[in-house]
Amino acid sequence: MTALLIIIALVALLVLWFISVQRKLVSADELCKNSMSQIGVQQNSRWDAISSLVKLTKSYNEHEYKTLSDVIEKRREITRSSNVSEVNSQEEALSAAAARIRLVAEQYPDLKASQTYAKTMDSLNSYENQVRTSRMVFNDTVTKYNRIVRQFPDSIVASAFRFSEREYLKEPEGKTEMPPIEI
Repeated sequence: MTALLIIIALVALLVLWFISVQRKLVSADELCKNSMSQIGVQQNSRWDAISSLVKLTKSYNEHEYKTLSDVIEKRREITRSSNVSEVNSQEEALSAAAARIRLVAEQYPDLKASQTYAKTMDSLNSYENQVRTSRMVFNDTVTKYNRIVRQFPDSIVASAFRFSEREYLKEPEGKTEMPPIEI
């Protein structure tokens, strides 16, 4: 009788532990999805700022306007279920469009001097910083999630419920080096 109670207590503890780890995994998974969604929100703001800048370029250079409009048409929504490669491809498109707009502004000083251009560029820079912060939050959240998935004994529950490691966002090419400082 005592042995049966001990076995029942051990099974109950094991079930409670299993449930607890599963809940921890679901919570961490949801945090990863939420942080991915936040990146999407910030990228949408950047796309909106870039769209405004593209409209400003129309009166200065029709060819650049058409080229930039084509880039904007490739815009994709980043959602909770998006993956790292989708975020990275959108980041590359955003960076390319922003660089192209800056190049057009250099060619047309009137555009660069425009108050609307200056305000929109400030907004774009602010959104870029927010995306950078959201990317760091995502990677931190993924680190916590991956630890749960990989560490024993939680890894047993993770594999039983098919939770797998998540991929980290990589730093965009060219953003890891300091720009040259001219004196």
